[in-house]
Amino acid sequence: MKLPEWTRFEEEGIIQVKITMAFPLRWVNSYIVPGDDGITVVDAGPHSPVAVENWEHVLKELNWSAKDITRIMITHHHPDHYGLAGWLQERSGAPVLMSTRSLQEARFMWGEEGGTEERFVRFFQAHGLPRELSEPMREHLLGAYRDVLPQPAVTCVNEGDSFEMGGRAWELIMTGGHAPGHLSLYQCDREIILCGDAVLPQISPNVSLLPGSDAHPLAAYMDGLQKLGQYEVRQAFPGHRHPFGHFRDRTVHLLEHHEERLNRFAQLLDEKPRSAYELCLAMFGDKLTVHQLRFALSETLAHLDELMARGQVEEQAGTLTTAYAAISNR
Repeated sequence: MKLPEWTRFEEEGIIQVKITMAFPLRWVNSYIVPGDDGITVVDAGPHSPVAVENWEHVLKELNWSAKDITRIMITHHHPDHYGLAGWLQERSGAPVLMSTRSLQEARFMWGEEGGTEERFVRFFQAHGLPRELSEPMREHLLGAYRDVLPQPAVTCVNEGDSFEMGGRAWELIMTGGHAPGHLSLYQCDREIILCGDAVLPQISPNVSLLPGSDAHPLAAYMDGLQKLGQYEVRQAFPGHRHPFGHFRDRTVHLLEHHEERLNRFAQLLDEKPRSAYELCLAMFGDKLTVHQLRFALSETLAHLDELMARGQVEEQAGTLTTAYAAISNR
């Protein structure tokens, strides 16, 4: 077993725990915030054997048990943050907290009725996914269910609700784009933020257009960056990579990054009409794994949606797929 690394930030009263994940992410950050009434866990990690071993090792090393956990806050519904919440809840008895919108998305994605993977595969096929990749994509999507079981009983908290942990009041900030109903936690006295995947220090959070989810995810994500960039942040604790201090500059950089990517997609469409799948390969390369392709194609579609909203491209119904063409100067 790879032993998890953990770091105590004394001034902020936060412990960062690196829960092991596969390459290229390598780990997801869970955070422990101790208080007089017990400890709060922010984001649980995926439900995998190594993640379970990580948590058992860390709690023992810190002289705690699962019964010392008094609440579990989940920033958003993605399996690497939400997946182990049910397991931790079973062992601790602690409430699992997430936003109403995030819970809706979790139920949509991981609900008992199932069938979401079929809807996604048909959606991708309509935008150019080759038939020979449909079954591998379906299997990939089905595999995500293993990382979220058992699912927790959830108590909803939302922006504007009062929230305390570690003996201090925290502001809940809701944004979208990367995940509907994503919650970041801001502590104004110490100017610190637990920002989940809303803002990451080295990589750009994925923004996906998916059927049945938010209609305009890139617009929502960029609105969220502008909203978060208004906060005074001395230290940010993200869902991936290391805590960082250049939070506002990073929000600006991510906004610029997406504008550059929008321009590049429009340039590719100036050359000739293409399907979203063809644009995806032109932008991200043709050596993608099925896992990488799922996110790259969904992100391509999110950018095409924004370009259509701005009146820069139009859809053209093709024989087999929907193609896109540029219609105006940028």
